[in-house]
Amino acid sequence: MFQGFSQQTGDFLWSLALNNDRTWFKANKQTFEDVLNQPFRALAADTLARMQALYPSQDFQSHVSRIYRDARRLFGRGPFKDHLWFTIHSGDRHAVGPMFWFEVDRVSWSYGMGIWDDSTDVPAAFRAAVDADPARFEALVRDIAGYGPYKLWGPEYKRPKGDRGELLNPWYNRKHFSVGYEHGYGGPLFDETLPDVLVRDFQRLMPMYHFLKEVYNAVLIERAGRPGKG
Repeated sequence: MFQGFSQQTGDFLWSLALNNDRTWFKANKQTFEDVLNQPFRALAADTLARMQALYPSQDFQSHVSRIYRDARRLFGRGPFKDHLWFTIHSGDRHAVGPMFWFEVDRVSWSYGMGIWDDSTDVPAAFRAAVDADPARFEALVRDIAGYGPYKLWGPEYKRPKGDRGELLNPWYNRKHFSVGYEHGYGGPLFDETLPDVLVRDFQRLMPMYHFLKEVYNAVLIERAGRPGKG
């Protein structure tokens, strides 16, 4: 059961960033387990259990990142990440369709929902869905804004794909996006209420999740029907 992180979590990640080598990590492995890995996995498990209970038909699963970087993709960096994340998704964890996520790093914690597939057909299908019913998508964005300040992450096109107005353009003109919230250390991060906070806001993002799921499922069906597929 998740009991909360502590300031030691951030302190450990800062130290890891400054001492990113296997010797240091081996000497501090127990601290990693106590202040980061064990509470992180408990948070992922508790959050998933709540989401499964609320949405049994969604077949939600979770994937927890490892602290170790892929040795094939170090690109001059140390062998360890200075952050951890988990996702809650429906179906294969290797898919890049819409999913919920949580991340903690040295100075902040963030969470939200997004889609990371920037294959040409996915953002094109997203824009087509918005074009087909802009009022629906505008209502989704306004509902999210109504819950308070949110952040929108994701790479923007150098040349905008269209003009859907001030409210929708930041969403419409990204290769892919994630929407959610970011906080500094403290508050629910340090106590057992964090799973409830995450699930509350995941519920608020669920209508946007369903919209993106419709888009992504339609793309998968279209892909399967192409010559040479299926």
